[in-house]
Amino acid sequence: MNFGPQHPAAHGVLRLVLEMDGEVIERADPHIGLLHRGTEKLAESKPYNQSIGYMNRLDYISMMCNEHAYVLAIEKLLGITPPVRAQYIRVMYDEITRILNHLFWLSAHGLDLGAMTIFLYCFREREDLLDCYEAVSGTRMHATYYRPGGVYRDLPATMPRYSTSKWHDEKQVAGMNENRQGSLLDFIDDFTRRFPTCIDEYETLLTDNRIWKQRTVGIGVVSPERALQMGFTGPMLRGSGVEWDLRKKQPYEAYADLDFDIAVGVNGDCYDRYLVRMEEMHQSNKIIKQCVDWLRANPGPVILDDHKLVPPRREKMKDDMESLIHHFKLFTEGYCVPEGEVYAAVEHPKGELGVYLVSDGANKPYRVKIRTTGFAHLSSMDEMVKGHMLADVVAVIGTLDIVFGDVDR
Repeated sequence: MNFGPQHPAAHGVLRLVLEMDGEVIERADPHIGLLHRGTEKLAESKPYNQSIGYMNRLDYISMMCNEHAYVLAIEKLLGITPPVRAQYIRVMYDEITRILNHLFWLSAHGLDLGAMTIFLYCFREREDLLDCYEAVSGTRMHATYYRPGGVYRDLPATMPRYSTSKWHDEKQVAGMNENRQGSLLDFIDDFTRRFPTCIDEYETLLTDNRIWKQRTVGIGVVSPERALQMGFTGPMLRGSGVEWDLRKKQPYEAYADLDFDIAVGVNGDCYDRYLVRMEEMHQSNKIIKQCVDWLRANPGPVILDDHKLVPPRREKMKDDMESLIHHFKLFTEGYCVPEGEVYAAVEHPKGELGVYLVSDGANKPYRVKIRTTGFAHLSSMDEMVKGHMLADVVAVIGTLDIVFGDVDR
């Protein structure tokens, strides 16, 4: 029997060929490649700084985390370190991205298993966080905000506000703009105060809901040993009881200076992976609050002042010949990176996202290989659904948190 590729619960263009005995699955064969876009080959044909935008499109639910791994790899090859303020901004946006990802996962997973209300609740909070993306980059999704050497620009001092329209009168708009009176940091700070209550609302809907538990408890059980053998990372690995998180075990950026805990499950089933992701949202909220406090107290540069790597400011470029030349060369040729090979990984919301770069000294990479999270997890599909019912396939695809942009690259 074919499951997908046009199936609302396939989370992308996944075709599963299922061999069944009545309702029970005997074998599941995932067919991928229907979305293949050749991201790695495209990145090899362009200067380093022109491929950052491609990374956003890998996992289009966790945009900035994808950029982060690629930018870290370039920085390793160049031997540069971004300013500390840029590191804290990156950490804050990584965690905002983690919450965005988990909210989308929770809403889609809930919808797949028959819970409609959770979808509406999660998207309510996603709107606020997408506004934070828009405030720094001008776009709600594919931000291209991280750059080798730091971030594109500092955090804005004002937050965009709603205006009156035929749908919203002055009184309604005043309520909608209540938490938008200050800077972006004030807006994010207000969000961190409200968000734990929102997570409690999600948990009230689902955690002890007997239908939710019937659909997830004991489904898709993976032992810790098997999870490691199959290359699981992130919530999939931690849900099986393995305490592995790159932010703690191999800290990058400012994570070593922040206080947070690793969420770990016990049983390795869909329910435990749900609980791990719920706790991760609490921990991300805690990290964001610490970043906001640090950023308020520590102004400073957010990108290196090296015009061989970073374009000069626009007004400078307009009236200084040397800056104009730097600008022209950066946007036509980019920069040459020393020969070598490097692997940089981040704790992406879905697991370990790594970028392997090989440089031959030119202005474009000789080889780019991306270690995405979904590809390793999808390969366990057959093992996880064997012996379960057809309806459980949907629960298992949901718990994998699959996005096809990063499976098919």
